[in-house]
Amino acid sequence: MVWIVAGGNGDEPSISLAGLIAGSVTLAVPLVFGSLSGVLCERVGVVNIAIEGQLLLGAFSAAVVATVTRNVYAGLVAAAVAGTLVSLVLAVVSIKYLVNQIIVGVVLNVLISGLTSFLFSTLLTADPDGLNKPGRLPPVDIPFLSDIPIIGPILFHQSLVGYLMYIAVIVVYLGLFHTKWGLRVRAVGEHPQAADTVGINVNRTRFWNVLMGGAIAGIGGSFFTLVSVDAFSKDMSGGRGYIALAALIFGRWNPLGAFLAALLFGFADNLQSVITIIGSPVPSQFMAMLPYALTVFAVAGLVGRSRPPAASGIPYVKG
Repeated sequence: MVWIVAGGNGDEPSISLAGLIAGSVTLAVPLVFGSLSGVLCERVGVVNIAIEGQLLLGAFSAAVVATVTRNVYAGLVAAAVAGTLVSLVLAVVSIKYLVNQIIVGVVLNVLISGLTSFLFSTLLTADPDGLNKPGRLPPVDIPFLSDIPIIGPILFHQSLVGYLMYIAVIVVYLGLFHTKWGLRVRAVGEHPQAADTVGINVNRTRFWNVLMGGAIAGIGGSFFTLVSVDAFSKDMSGGRGYIALAALIFGRWNPLGAFLAALLFGFADNLQSVITIIGSPVPSQFMAMLPYALTVFAVAGLVGRSRPPAASGIPYVKG
């Protein structure tokens, strides 16, 4: 990074540090939404491996609905609905019928990848103007705040999805740790039997949290087709749902920690792209693997103990 900002081989600087960070925040947007979805699910005791599928179906739905309605905001709502539908399947199969949550999540990811690829090849490719030209959500400057040197253009020159990211992080954090609802959610994730004893409906709480997590991940998926590019393509989420899971673990199942971890992944993603473009002597693969190595260290306990909610992944049967 120092080599890049200093101008590489002695020429003029190839990129500014502010520009590098701004690009990192933008790339981290879907990761933040995905990790928040995982936080909501795992805090209540459900492992959500289907984040990748929720992001992908959210991107697909946003593209199609925004194109058909000629309204990008309708596409944003459709993305949230699509993510919720994926979570509905996850919740019904894993909570009601007690199927292994990890297996359900993997199956949903494969199913949605195949379904969206099929629909893209048969429908969207045949009529791109009618089904795959959603338009974009423009960046919006917040008055005064966007004029702050350095951090203003980075934090306050965002699309609607970017600002929703900030709101989601704050709301989820305050909800989980400063409300009665959050106390109940954490009780269900840590000790469902005790929660049931004091009158909390464990499975209903899990059900609604999983649905909320799906809606958040779906909004994150809309970033790909309404902000990053203005068209859907096959598997365009590019495994970011799994990276969001890594950010969730690295952030220790805390919304703020997951947010910061997602920014780290976004920074590494942006940095490796810049290194590849300008031809740094440092192989980009080393920078790409850094966040994953840090996650392994965190999970192994080398950067402090990392422990998930005690009941995470364990179905609850009343009585």
